[in-house]
Amino acid sequence: MTRPPRPKRAAPPHSLSPDPLPAGGSSDGLPLWLFAGIIAVPALALRLLHLWDIKQATFFSVLMGDARAYDAWAQRLAGGDWVGTEVFYQAPLYPYFLGVIYAVAGHDLLLVRVVQALLGSASCVLLGLTARRLFSQRAGLIAGVALAVYAPAIFFDGLMQKSVLDVFFICLSLWLISGLSIDPGRTASWVALGLTMGGLSLTRENALALVAVVGVWAAFGVRAALPVRGRAAAVFAAAVAIVLVPVAIRNYAVGGGFYLTTAQFGPNFYIGNNPGADGTYASLRFGRGAPEYERQDATDLAQRAAGRTLTPSEVSAYWTDRALDFITTQPGRWSRLMGRKLLLLSNASEMLDTESQETYADESWPLRATGWLTHFGVLVPLALFGAVTVWPARRSLGVFYALTGTYAASVLVFYVFARYRFPLVPMLVLFAAAGLAALPGWLRVTARSRLVAVAGAVVAALVVTNWPVLSPTLMRAITETNLATALQSENRIDEAVRHYQRAIAWQPDYAPAHNNLGTALRAQGRLDDAIATYERALAVAADYPDAHYNLANALLERNRPELAARHFQVALQSMPDSAETHNNLGIALMNQQRYDEAIAAFRDALTIAPASTQTLRNLASALDARGHVDEAVETLQQAIALDPQDAAALYDLGSTMLEAGQMEAAIDAFRKALAITPQSVEAHNNLGIALGSLGRMAEAAAEFERALAIRPDFADARRNLELARAAGAGQR
Repeated sequence: MTRPPRPKRAAPPHSLSPDPLPAGGSSDGLPLWLFAGIIAVPALALRLLHLWDIKQATFFSVLMGDARAYDAWAQRLAGGDWVGTEVFYQAPLYPYFLGVIYAVAGHDLLLVRVVQALLGSASCVLLGLTARRLFSQRAGLIAGVALAVYAPAIFFDGLMQKSVLDVFFICLSLWLISGLSIDPGRTASWVALGLTMGGLSLTRENALALVAVVGVWAAFGVRAALPVRGRAAAVFAAAVAIVLVPVAIRNYAVGGGFYLTTAQFGPNFYIGNNPGADGTYASLRFGRGAPEYERQDATDLAQRAAGRTLTPSEVSAYWTDRALDFITTQPGRWSRLMGRKLLLLSNASEMLDTESQETYADESWPLRATGWLTHFGVLVPLALFGAVTVWPARRSLGVFYALTGTYAASVLVFYVFARYRFPLVPMLVLFAAAGLAALPGWLRVTARSRLVAVAGAVVAALVVTNWPVLSPTLMRAITETNLATALQSENRIDEAVRHYQRAIAWQPDYAPAHNNLGTALRAQGRLDDAIATYERALAVAADYPDAHYNLANALLERNRPELAARHFQVALQSMPDSAETHNNLGIALMNQQRYDEAIAAFRDALTIAPASTQTLRNLASALDARGHVDEAVETLQQAIALDPQDAAALYDLGSTMLEAGQMEAAIDAFRKALAITPQSVEAHNNLGIALGSLGRMAEAAAEFERALAIRPDFADARRNLELARAAGAGQR
């Protein structure tokens, strides 16, 4: 018996051609201006409201971390230093973006943020147009509005950070690619895409991986004849080169090596791939995560290991080799680390590096209103669903899948920060919008078994991405600490103390907050409180070298040199190339009359920093105390040769000569010191002693009188004046 054929289930429709809407719209769709306005108006309104809410907050004008570094860099650029003198260590385009604004309109942080709000809103429109072209008008509106109300996007667009340029370039690139996937013969669009992705590479170095993806797609993936593909790839590569080659030439001119964008690959690769890594950022030296330390620490540690001066490329290679050694010798441990990075990459929590979204939300109504729903923990499951629903069209959408996967992999290669993963957001929103727009039709035509499987995958993704991984209180504590550090650098000590205390209230075991609070208390003259605070820092992080160093200095000031020396020695175990620590250890040893050990410590400091006149003076003092007068004099002369205007070295030389009985040399040194610092009562007094020792009592009395004119209560000078007058009367 013949059974009738089963009716076949129709496949769900997947519209991959652009909306057939002309620029002015048509009767079956929104006009382009109205479509863009529906997205742009709420996007801009939310960003401006956010700025209005936070403009009175301390963190609006007190810049922290990278923002502070970018601002200082931009001010130098606006002042005329457009070329610079060192190889770029950080991506340069954002500081140049700021520099242009400062050069035109002055140092106006509000204006910068308004410009960024406009750029962020434009990104929303571009993403909406991309989804409209690829899928449908409904998908376009969903994509554009989703990015407009996405809380981290509002947050990042208001920061003095390069993230706003990252996402603008990503959205512009996606829009250009969506057009070229339909008409790959448009040479002007390939040029625009190359320039855009070149710019993206100068804000986000790992975007070079995306450049490679698009280059391969241009050569092999677009639906066009071989000559068209060859021309597209060549034009795209040339346009990228137009942006990057001048930067490489500039880096070569100032650094003598080839650096396509920056020289920080190696240190960043090692930070993300080493035995102590946890998937997030950790400075090469504990507690020294500020931008001003990054290049210095990476260079110092590499050069110490190599035993010689290294070029920036050699520094990068050193750290790259160390990371590769970890990966190849401990593959199991590295695999577990990569799993944690993947969890962090997809998690709802926004891993901060300087400023937390939670702290800003305390001041911002738009962040509070949108943040409960619009976060990575919702976006990733929706994007997964969208990627599944449009999978049948993977041939046409392949480049978008490849860009998303490649960028995610490029973050995992290093470490996870919220702003590092932020460029993924437009790509994920694109897939999420496609899935949501197609959801009604997809539900009607999809088999029940497939529905259950996809729903299970989405629910699993929802659970995993919202699983608690990071501590919001820790991120608040980090923000408060960074803000306090910035305030302290502006000498706003009382405010800094309050914010350090807030950080500790949020996270009592956050050692950097305790350590930095100690420095602020010491600046207030509260030495005993500072010592107790440093001790609390070490109670929660016993191997914290900066806390050992700071505690040692405070103990030295409290005249406890033996205990201070022990803490300096502990600090040196973690930072053996710190000239300051060796020098201060020498001082602590000197105060215990351990002169030979002090001399060794000062010599160690000079091995690291041979041009330190302060250390040379300290070494000379130790040598003099040990009875090596000639060597002490020679050491002071080295200091004076390095800096002829060093009045302290001249004074020390005069004092050493005075004690050695070389009065003419002492007089010469004291006179040179007084020519630089005429208000030095000690120099006047000692010059008087030297003159009196030669019987020149009138001149000696004049110097003692000058000392007393400056400081009437200077008892030594008054006694010496009486002696000089008596001796002068006897001579008459």
